[in-house]
Amino acid sequence: MRALLARVDAVLVQAVIAAALSFAHLHDIASAAGQDGWKAWAYPVSVDLLLVAAWRRLRTCDEKAAGWCWFVIALGASLGANVATAGLLDLNHVPAWLRILVAGWPAVAFLGGTLLAHSTAVPAEAPAAEEDQEEEPTAIEDQEHAPDPAPALPAPPVPEPTPAPPAVSVPAALVEHARKVATEHHTRTGTAIDTPTLRARLGVSLPIADAIAAQL
Repeated sequence: MRALLARVDAVLVQAVIAAALSFAHLHDIASAAGQDGWKAWAYPVSVDLLLVAAWRRLRTCDEKAAGWCWFVIALGASLGANVATAGLLDLNHVPAWLRILVAGWPAVAFLGGTLLAHSTAVPAEAPAAEEDQEEEPTAIEDQEHAPDPAPALPAPPVPEPTPAPPAVSVPAALVEHARKVATEHHTRTGTAIDTPTLRARLGVSLPIADAIAAQL
């Protein structure tokens, strides 16, 4: 944490020094070119604001040509003032071309700031949005060309349950008589009596014979 604070403090100190020197040099050039009083201090402010606008355009937009153009112009004005005040230019005898350049700078700075701040720029997220818009019609076309689903087959018919035959009521006396007949048959033949024989011996219908055989 201390190392980070030390690095930030160093950057801030360098920024303050650079800003102060740049302001002073631009002020001296403007003052030498005939811009006295508050006008001389307005020139460095316009140069730095143009630098900030150009740098913001470079950081936030994909179209960087305009940002680089105005960044180079503002940086050239700042560096030119720094070099000119380093003894290469006699501030007491400023040439006419420099006076014209300083007088025309406010219009140039206003034009550059207006173009950077109010011109339409493509943000960095625009390509991703365009790709999403291109993918949506493709998905819709895939749905349109998709084959129709096969028709569902009808379920097979469920067979109706067969109703159970009605229960046959057999008198107890008939059942007792049938038991004696079955015992006699088993004693004589050694085998159990079957339903047809029982029916023939008793002289009853088939349902009654089945009911009696079930109770034996």
